[in-house]
Amino acid sequence: MAKVSAKQIDIDERKVIAALQKNAKESIDAIAKNCGFSRQKVWRIIKRLEKNKTIWGYHAVVDTDKIRMKRYLLLIKKTTEPVEELAEIIISRDVERYAQDMGIVLEDSQYLHGMFDWEICFSAEDIKKAKRFCETLNKMYQRFIKELYLLERIFPVKQCGLQNPNIIKLKEFV
Repeated sequence: MAKVSAKQIDIDERKVIAALQKNAKESIDAIAKNCGFSRQKVWRIIKRLEKNKTIWGYHAVVDTDKIRMKRYLLLIKKTTEPVEELAEIIISRDVERYAQDMGIVLEDSQYLHGMFDWEICFSAEDIKKAKRFCETLNKMYQRFIKELYLLERIFPVKQCGLQNPNIIKLKEFV
């Protein structure tokens, strides 16, 4: 039996990842068929990707309007305080606990390079709760926050790599 090259393994993994990103609920049989692999090969690839944390988990893409929530984007520019202490705060996940207590659902959080240093995407019932969350962050971490900008996400055209099934409704917003 011939050994598979590292390059071929990478190509195969990328095919499976693309299939999972398109529909993580797809059956292993369907993914195998779409990728041209055996069921066992797909299962082994997925398990390897999960074990080495290439795949962190799986996510449901939710229409927040249907659960009476709004999505927000928070952009943060940090101060010149040492980042080591800030990193410890982020790693401790205190912000997530405070958000949860306030009824805020944190969706994404990213350290950035560019005009802003941090991005937090979250859902809240309304702008009032979103602003209260931002004010709380600003008070708690004022040493680290130079500027903070809150934006409401009006219409998701694409989310988590998936096109909004209600894309036609975009016309109502533009």
